[in-house]
Amino acid sequence: MQPEPPLKILLTGADGFLGVNLLNELLDRGYSVNTLVEKSRGKRIANIPNINIFFGDLLKPDTIEAAAKGCDAIIHTAACTDMWPSRSEMICAINYQGTKNIVDIALKQKIKRLVHVGTANSFGFGSNGTIGNESTPYCAAKYKLDYLDSKYQAQQMVLDAVKTKNLPAVIVNPTFMFGPNDSKPGAGAMILAVHKRKLPGYTTGGRNFAYVKDVATAIANALTMGRTGECYIVGNRNLTYKEIFGIIAKITNSKPPKTKLRPFFVKAYGLIGTLSGIITRKAPAVSYPMASISCDKHFYSSEKAIKELNLPQTDIELAIKEAFQWLVDNKYV
Repeated sequence: MQPEPPLKILLTGADGFLGVNLLNELLDRGYSVNTLVEKSRGKRIANIPNINIFFGDLLKPDTIEAAAKGCDAIIHTAACTDMWPSRSEMICAINYQGTKNIVDIALKQKIKRLVHVGTANSFGFGSNGTIGNESTPYCAAKYKLDYLDSKYQAQQMVLDAVKTKNLPAVIVNPTFMFGPNDSKPGAGAMILAVHKRKLPGYTTGGRNFAYVKDVATAIANALTMGRTGECYIVGNRNLTYKEIFGIIAKITNSKPPKTKLRPFFVKAYGLIGTLSGIITRKAPAVSYPMASISCDKHFYSSEKAIKELNLPQTDIELAIKEAFQWLVDNKYV
């Protein structure tokens, strides 16, 4: 039995790349939306009409409770995605304890549905022959990154609350996203690096890539679709870095890197970056875990989400075109 459509939604992380695109999708569907954001980041959504902005902190349950009051559903996208430092109590606290606070308040206020936004990396990945899916065991612990480990642990905590406390939750696990409103920029940094020819070459790895608006559609659909206690990998095309750099270069009218970088040299460069970061106490451009990740193929299947969440499969070229145009319009180029 599917839940009734919610009338009011609490959206955490509404000021982020995915959050802004999701906020627009929810408003287009006519939902009433409360947003929970840090006070220092509220300016990004301040001019969006018809939303209620609550300033708060995932580690302060009273601020979450105030924002969730009167809501029928919660979509939890807020997280710390920092890759440096590799080990951080704060990253773990935000991603695990922050999610636990969301779960506790969802239970306390009898929320009809919680959509928890995780990451595809909480499942084992595969190469061309063995693509990862929702049943593939977590294997990213080898990278020794608290971001990945804490997101996995938070997901397991949500699933446990479904089983032991009847939490009405669905988990959506996006892959690597391209599209507009990438303010950091995050994924847009890859586009800029290719366009400005700042990459020395390409590594042996790859990723699954998705259009951020498709991900937003699937998350919004998860308010009324999908099965309680299930996870859904939300992505699109599996591409090597050589392939994606070629697509980006074509769209941005630039030249892709031609040199294949061997894993040994990539990881050695990452190790130097890590040591430099420890000494200088500044985040390196590439750390050892980041270098290691770039040498692996993080390929996934989204068949389950396509079937159960009506996940669209927009051509990744359109996603890159919109992302690049947004970067141009906002003077990143």
